[in-house]
Amino acid sequence: MSKTSSKTVIPVERIASAIYLIRGEKVMLDRDLATLYGVKAIALRQQVKRNIERFPDEFMLQLTDNEVEILLSQNVIPSRKVLGGARPYAFTQEGVAMLSSVLKSKHAIQINIAIMKTFVRMREVLATHKDLARKVEKHDKEIAALYEYLRELLEPPKSSKRRIGYIQR
Repeated sequence: MSKTSSKTVIPVERIASAIYLIRGEKVMLDRDLATLYGVKAIALRQQVKRNIERFPDEFMLQLTDNEVEILLSQNVIPSRKVLGGARPYAFTQEGVAMLSSVLKSKHAIQINIAIMKTFVRMREVLATHKDLARKVEKHDKEIAALYEYLRELLEPPKSSKRRIGYIQR
């Protein structure tokens, strides 16, 4: 049993830049995956269609025309022509993992491992950012309370005593 190289084939940044948030899911588009795997998008789609039972709805979704328009407006997709007349498929992390069962070359396996590591790394980074955000929010509240206390201390004392002397009317 040979071990695949632990050396990343593609930089994590390149993979991470191809992960999008669509319908609340982190996904990769079929055209980006095809580029990473070194195959044509139509060939990747054909393999998926031949093995469609491996790709339930939670593993893969097909973009709507509206979602395609949004990706076009954000320059994620340069033009509709790039799509070759088909609406792209988007694969969740589980769907990308399942692609390894239909794309069996050594290169595909190495790419798949790199993609899985990227998804895991992104989850770790997001968790770290959430923890940091919670800590900052807590400190912001403490600083605001401290600032309010200091402001009260710096205000001149309000005299509650009545002045002694005559009042002219």
